[in-house]
Amino acid sequence: MTPQRAAVAAARRVVVKIGSSSLTSVDGHLDDARVEALADTLCSQRVAGREVVLVSSGAIAAGLRPLGFESRPRDLATLQAAASVGQGLLVHRYAQAFSRHGVTVGQVLLSAEDVVRRAHYLNAKRTLDRLLALGAVPIVNENDAVATAEIKFGDNDRLAALVANLVGADLLVLLSDVDALYDADPRRGASSRIAQVRSAADLTGVRLGPAGTSYGSGGMVSKVDAARIAMASGVPTVVGAASDAADLLAGSDVGTLFHPAQAKTAARLLWLTHAATPTGRLCLDAGAVRAVVARRMSLLPAGITGIVGSFSAGDPVDLVDPAGTPLARGFVNYGSDELPALLGRSTRDLAAELGPAYEREVVHRDDLALL
Repeated sequence: MTPQRAAVAAARRVVVKIGSSSLTSVDGHLDDARVEALADTLCSQRVAGREVVLVSSGAIAAGLRPLGFESRPRDLATLQAAASVGQGLLVHRYAQAFSRHGVTVGQVLLSAEDVVRRAHYLNAKRTLDRLLALGAVPIVNENDAVATAEIKFGDNDRLAALVANLVGADLLVLLSDVDALYDADPRRGASSRIAQVRSAADLTGVRLGPAGTSYGSGGMVSKVDAARIAMASGVPTVVGAASDAADLLAGSDVGTLFHPAQAKTAARLLWLTHAATPTGRLCLDAGAVRAVVARRMSLLPAGITGIVGSFSAGDPVDLVDPAGTPLARGFVNYGSDELPALLGRSTRDLAAELGPAYEREVVHRDDLALL
């Protein structure tokens, strides 16, 4: 066993994500045998002394049959209805499967806001930490029933990576119906397994294939994106098949191991980059682009040529170059109603005219993440 795989085997706190396709039968409905097999594997990890958080898709799939659907609908309202019915059924199935081993589960429904806004983040972290301390297995899902944007969070892959950061996990395991990352879609011809990914350079030329199935919404694209998030936060990630879950957790040479980055990205900037939805745009001149991107400086009103959208102080906004390309994202210190009168002016002049409160940055460098 390599040192990297040994670290996988030694991980104490583990986040495991499973996709809808690994929990459903060929007709797209929940498969009790698959749920029980996953529960058996994770309970054996608990017996071995590991703390386990399960991020599970499948709520929408669980709600289809009770509502009379044979395939996944497309409109948001029906998807929300299916999730509402299915969330309870899914957790009930898990509760039954885990109880056979004397393990209690707890449902935790999260939204993007819960990992972006500081107060929500701390509340979610406190709940998850306490469930683990009490010996329970938290079962996390996006709160699809009240989602106001897309019904998915990257098939929960991205959510799983953010949860791994949230709980300070030692390992993230992404399970699906594909046994590893390949250099081309293995369903479409010759391909080779990629055993390890140390950096983005190892993904050059890799063709990731279609994004999802008829019952899931992710695919290898979202798993690689999730692995990149986890790598940036210092969490090693293994991608593999649900049928290989025990071997993946044991550090065997199966699946694909994504190595953690040497320099970790601060949690706040990680949420800003990968979970925040920008509410507007700030248009920068060439000098401001250099200051923000090359010199990692704060954004001042003098370097802004225009604004797009309606936002309040504290909201996330994108910073775009003169061509309109987003370069960074940050939490803005002024609302869109205040900013037009400040654009192109120095903070010194603004402070002299309007008071010392206007000598602050539009976006402070500590609240900026480069995209």
